[in-house]
Amino acid sequence: MTAMSEVIHPYAENFKALESLKAGHTPAWLPGLRRDAFEHFSSHGFPAAHSEDWKYTPTRSLEKQTFTATPERSAALAASDIRTILLGEMPTQTLVFVDGKHDPALSHIPSATAGLQINTFDKAMESDVAWLRSSLESESNWRADTFTALNTAFLQNGVVIKLNDGVRLETPLQLIFVSTRQEQPSACHPRILLHLGDGAQATLLETWFGLEGAANFTNSYTQISLGENSRLEHLHLQREAAKEFHVSRIAVDQQRNSHYLSHTLNLGGLWVRSDLNSRLQASGAETIFNGLYLVDGRQHVDNHTRIDHLAPDTRSDELYRGIISGHGHAVFNGKVVVAKHAVKTDAAQTNNNLLLSRQGEIDTKPELEIYADDVKCSHGATIGQLDEQALFYLRSRGLGLDEARGLLVGAFALAVLDRIVSPDLRVFARQQLSAVLPQSAVMESA
Repeated sequence: MTAMSEVIHPYAENFKALESLKAGHTPAWLPGLRRDAFEHFSSHGFPAAHSEDWKYTPTRSLEKQTFTATPERSAALAASDIRTILLGEMPTQTLVFVDGKHDPALSHIPSATAGLQINTFDKAMESDVAWLRSSLESESNWRADTFTALNTAFLQNGVVIKLNDGVRLETPLQLIFVSTRQEQPSACHPRILLHLGDGAQATLLETWFGLEGAANFTNSYTQISLGENSRLEHLHLQREAAKEFHVSRIAVDQQRNSHYLSHTLNLGGLWVRSDLNSRLQASGAETIFNGLYLVDGRQHVDNHTRIDHLAPDTRSDELYRGIISGHGHAVFNGKVVVAKHAVKTDAAQTNNNLLLSRQGEIDTKPELEIYADDVKCSHGATIGQLDEQALFYLRSRGLGLDEARGLLVGAFALAVLDRIVSPDLRVFARQQLSAVLPQSAVMESA
């Protein structure tokens, strides 16, 4: 048996187990899609070290692990187990998944909302199979990406959300994915599909949370399509446990005058890869990427972003900031591509990094590919330590060293959180940051 087959073998066994399940409401076309995707994964394997997109994030540590299929039953959780990651006391629509599987007891759907359809993946296969098939089969990214292929091969759990034309949700939608401690670490591959019709508006909070002792592998994929004049604010929070592996893919397709506001907070996990791609398909489309990542201990966190300006008169603005301490290793690779006919593009990209230890490491690579004239584009990256003069000033005013450092670190992170438009999401983000970065607690009253 070759080294590669040894790596693939556990996934092959899990895939056989999935195929052996009773078909139930599984549509006839889905098994074929799964098999094609798994064949692609098994023939290509995990990304090679010489791949440019994986140059600073080798997959060796992931390949050494053996993950079982998602357990049929996980430990029963109480509402108190997830209280710290709930969006306050708001009457929001909340779906909770435990180890990839929907948990109705913890979910909260207060009442039906006109124009909103929200279903778990299995329910959507019963009620909206035509749209679901079109969305999944037209998504060909798995042919170019190993982890998306793996997610497609194990299509089973997740959520489908559709918002009709002109519908504006007053309260956020919250999706919570909880990873639990198990005797044998498992892998789950949730899929999220979200469609906003023309003129629709929504706020989405997507939370990935690992309970203490969890050591699982989560490989998620989120597909978002935004109709004309639609607007989505999206907070993606990752707070996996200290021994967990987490891969996330978010692909956004934007139509004319649509607005996508993204906030990505990577605050946990052992080995994390986060990819966020947006395609601005028509004039007037705008996308804003905000990101904050904390890397400590032996953590490895890699953020890859890509924005494709495919039409004239489109705009993008990106700000990612990282705080690296201990022996943490962070990676940022942001690419903005301006197509040949995408004149009048306005694009800005900034990556700032704060190194708090001599052992910390950051590899940053902002990129611009411009094939059009008459555009306004900029990009840049910084790596530095805390300002000694600012520390001296604060200490001269009577603050201790730790308190002064905490104020400066908190202010550095606040520059990202202040770009959150929704007051409820902004308060939530500050609370989550304070939970993992105690010195930032000062921000709660900011």
